[in-house]
Amino acid sequence: MKIGKYFLVALVIVLIDQTSKVLVHTYMVEGQTINVLPADGFARFGFKLHYLLNPGMAFGIRWESEFGKLALTLFRLVAMVGIGYYLFKMVHKAHNGFLICMGLILGGAVGNVIDSVFYGVFFNNALEGSPTPWFHGQVIDMLYFPLFQFEWPSWLPILGGKDFLFFSPVFNIADSSIFIGVVLILVFQKRFFAEYDKKTNPEDQTLSDTSDPSLQEQPTPPTILE
Repeated sequence: MKIGKYFLVALVIVLIDQTSKVLVHTYMVEGQTINVLPADGFARFGFKLHYLLNPGMAFGIRWESEFGKLALTLFRLVAMVGIGYYLFKMVHKAHNGFLICMGLILGGAVGNVIDSVFYGVFFNNALEGSPTPWFHGQVIDMLYFPLFQFEWPSWLPILGGKDFLFFSPVFNIADSSIFIGVVLILVFQKRFFAEYDKKTNPEDQTLSDTSDPSLQEQPTPPTILE
């Protein structure tokens, strides 16, 4: 079944995402950092694993308040179902690349939903004061790519003497999958949606073809009687 491969993309993302989170939770302690690809000097591009619990949204964005966390989890659930339904409905209409991107987005959404719904129970990481560990789990983040760090010149107002770290968010595989899927859709939107327009508006394509003089019906030459 054609739709199966797009849901398979989502399933692969979920498996990779959840495996990475379980490994981090099992072999690291919260706040621990492991330098995978360290770098020195001004250009401090590197890759680190940093175990961080995130009660909010992607890339460390937080929504403070008890109601906010519950609302965020419910929103993730609704979004997950909506994306899955949209993917199902578009499978015979949309561009193959667009459907793969939607599979990436769906996989990322499911990955973070699992954290929010179940991790408060299984990993005991629910927010302090939560009325129930269900739906109040914190998302496990671990991917950290600090690109470079420097100190602002002392003569600058306000910023002078302060450290600056470019790209400080800590995120996970699910966040990455959603981000990559959205970016690819934005970059290739003309290619993705041009094919969709042809499938949804075949009349326009027919009119376009008939406007070509070479495709128009040629008059039949008169028959000459001998």
